[in-house]
Amino acid sequence: MTIKEKLKYIHLNWLLYVFLIPGLIYFILFRLWPIFEMKLAFQDYRIIEDNVWAGLKNFRVLFSSSAFMNVLRNTIIISSMKIFFVFPIPILLSFLLQSNPFVRLKKAVQSFVYLPHFLSWVVIAGIWINLLSPSTGGVNQILTFFHFPAVDFMTSKGAIRWVLVFSEMWRSAGWDCIIYLAAMMKISPALYEAAYMDGASSWQQTFHITLPQLRNTIITVFILNLGFFMNAGFDQVFNLMNNSVISVVDILDTYVYRIGLQNGQYAIATAASLFKGLIGMVLILGTHFASKKITGKGVW
Repeated sequence: MTIKEKLKYIHLNWLLYVFLIPGLIYFILFRLWPIFEMKLAFQDYRIIEDNVWAGLKNFRVLFSSSAFMNVLRNTIIISSMKIFFVFPIPILLSFLLQSNPFVRLKKAVQSFVYLPHFLSWVVIAGIWINLLSPSTGGVNQILTFFHFPAVDFMTSKGAIRWVLVFSEMWRSAGWDCIIYLAAMMKISPALYEAAYMDGASSWQQTFHITLPQLRNTIITVFILNLGFFMNAGFDQVFNLMNNSVISVVDILDTYVYRIGLQNGQYAIATAASLFKGLIGMVLILGTHFASKKITGKGVW
């Protein structure tokens, strides 16, 4: 297509490009512009005067801080728990939905498990706080019914991380399984018919047909998830965190929010964000090249 033809196409479809403007403005302001302003991580911030170049001073302050090392450890632990326990659930759920022969039940279950994705973390936090209440929560009522002691999950340092894991699982599993259901629709029915004729059970068909066909999708989603490994879920942690458990659930994002927006230490907050972004990039590239080396498939 020549330049003249492209301009003609844009002229004919100008309204579609107008709809792109809000999205472009969002990505420019909140994605591209912050990249250029990451230089603040290497400066001393000044409100009135020009910023002063400080080199790696802010990073030395960060890595010498016990508070930063604690939030870094919390971030790694919480993200690892989510990767290990939450990542496989959408895959298992997609298998169960795909193998369900009852169409109406399948649609009802899909609608039920998709719904939490559309709720904000403010609403979800309220649901889980009420559900886990030591006095009126449904979970503790079941425990006391069977003569177990009530547990204050929201203030227990040993339980709060599991609350994060299960609430994330409840919110995201149904929506994430759409990716795998879409990939399953591309699998040729002839493969299942041939396996059935050879006497393969449903489990054998799953392990020898479905899983190999989903391998590329699973690898791609896993690599992309690792790119967000250092996030650990700001909205979730911010809404479920309290002073009793802050020492075990305080993560990099909440730390950056606190020292940057609340305490005004913008340079140090930018350094922490830059460090988080670099770790995410290294994880994506490392996992991509490892996957290419082992399976021949990666993100690109």
